[in-house]
Amino acid sequence: MKIGIAGMGAVGLRVAQELDQGGIPGCTLAGFSARSPERAAELNAQLSTAVPYHDLPRLADHCDLVIEALPPALFNDLAVSVLEAGKTLVVLSASQLLGRQDLIDLAAKTGGRIVIPSGAMLGLDAIKGVAVGEITSVVIETRKPVAGLIKAPYVAQMGLDLTTLTEASLILAGSVTEVARAFPANVNVAAAVSLAGLGPDKTQMEVWADPKLERNKHTVRVTSDSSDFTMSIQNRPSAENPATGKITALSVIAWLRQKSAVLQVGT
Repeated sequence: MKIGIAGMGAVGLRVAQELDQGGIPGCTLAGFSARSPERAAELNAQLSTAVPYHDLPRLADHCDLVIEALPPALFNDLAVSVLEAGKTLVVLSASQLLGRQDLIDLAAKTGGRIVIPSGAMLGLDAIKGVAVGEITSVVIETRKPVAGLIKAPYVAQMGLDLTTLTEASLILAGSVTEVARAFPANVNVAAAVSLAGLGPDKTQMEVWADPKLERNKHTVRVTSDSSDFTMSIQNRPSAENPATGKITALSVIAWLRQKSAVLQVGT
């Protein structure tokens, strides 16, 4: 399987290095995109074999599957080109799929696929399982260190002073759809959870600023006719980008390895 990577930041480069080292059986790195040819040359210097550099709209022409690890502003151009080509798009910016039924319809028309890896959230298998029955409620509680929220546009617009907090404070609560409007860069985990279960309009979310935390903490509470469960995760930041969890790249690598595995665990 020929793999393309769109965006070679903390996640994209880690996956590229794993492919370069032969750590994903049955897969080869066929191409990647970067912000400039000069940056592409710098990235290739970190790989044992030079890999072709392609512009976003042309990347799918050379690959069977493209991993999206891009800034939100670039998502649409890549997604449309990959799905128009009938290829598989692995989405890390899950929030960019909210309200995008047009992309799902395009994939259905061309034979393309959209895949959201578990990324920074555990338990998506369990949510998909209970969704086969009836889910009563899903609530996502995201707690962030003050430093992770203090520069958010919503915080500035509301005139919130987080520097004086001594205890955790609820910043915003509502549906994932509503919270995504206020924090568009901070809801990828919530988007994935909502798309696995009740959908973004019925999945509830709370955003807390917590001065006692050093890392983001996500807690999901689910009630259903088959089981009730609560999941929490605190992700360690990647060395390359503190805003990106180390587990995100590892999740993509695990998913790719499962494609050719004799034994597959989980749904």
